[in-house]
Amino acid sequence: MKSFITLLIFILPLVGISDDLRRVVDLRGEWRFSIGDNPRWANPDFDDHNWEKIFVPSPWENEGFSGFDGYAWYRITIDLRGLSENNLYLVLGYIDDVDQVFLNGEMIGFSGSFPPRFYTAYQSFRRYRIPPELLNKDGKNVIAVRVYDTVLDGGIIKGDVGIYTNRNEPEKTLLIEGLWRFREGDNERWKENDYDISDWEYMMVPSFWKSMKHSRLEGVIWYKKEFVLPPQLQEESMLMLVLGKIDDFDHTYLNGVLIGSTNDGKPLGYSNSWHQYRVYPIPNELLNRKGKNIISVRVKDIGGNAGIYEGPLGIVPFSNYRQLLNARDY
Repeated sequence: MKSFITLLIFILPLVGISDDLRRVVDLRGEWRFSIGDNPRWANPDFDDHNWEKIFVPSPWENEGFSGFDGYAWYRITIDLRGLSENNLYLVLGYIDDVDQVFLNGEMIGFSGSFPPRFYTAYQSFRRYRIPPELLNKDGKNVIAVRVYDTVLDGGIIKGDVGIYTNRNEPEKTLLIEGLWRFREGDNERWKENDYDISDWEYMMVPSFWKSMKHSRLEGVIWYKKEFVLPPQLQEESMLMLVLGKIDDFDHTYLNGVLIGSTNDGKPLGYSNSWHQYRVYPIPNELLNRKGKNIISVRVKDIGGNAGIYEGPLGIVPFSNYRQLLNARDY
């Protein structure tokens, strides 16, 4: 069974736009572009009017930058007035080799790893959830993409670039995929809301632990994610936490209290926990309905791949969780 998952890590990057996704903003066309690397370029207030203009998607070698390898940035400003859809995704297709993506100055996703711990993600399809709290639906938004390329083609090279919505996801859904904090090791205090995680690394969830270039695959890793309930969920009496699939075993906490666990107790080669969807009821008394909540997940791996590796991930009313599970293929 685990051999299938080993193959999956190589198969998944080749997946593109599913039939469930519908483009609501077309981002193909002219973007601003500059060679070099400066963290200020993620700032939405940065003046980029003197930057080069480049067509996206296309290798930058085809746009006048033949032979260039190294760091470069893309920027585009879009007006989203009139956009009514929720649960949005930024699709950037394929980027060669490594990227970090910022919306209005905040990072929303990354693929691969920049030097000095470089590894390429040129085969990975870039689809990043857009956190609704970062989006300005009343005016302008700035998308900035930091890219590093080593050899051959570089940049945002191909794909149906745009902002998409999933037509099959329940309307009352808070998606929680995307950037999570994580740390290797094991400490029971890490489940507490007041534990300082400012020095924890970021991980894209869902993804394999292995995809983050962590070579020690057996052991324990902790994940943490903060969320605030949107207005459409604040009055729901029974909410469910959907965490997709986790390899292998988990203890899942909300605001420091255990709300679910999956562990069939079997060894590698016999355990089937890695293939089970995690769906846990959220006790009403634990939930801060109008403020900050924190999910903490302790994951124990017994060999092979590891981590919160497959979605969907979200918070939904009890009546909608099966619809969320069936909303898309991962």
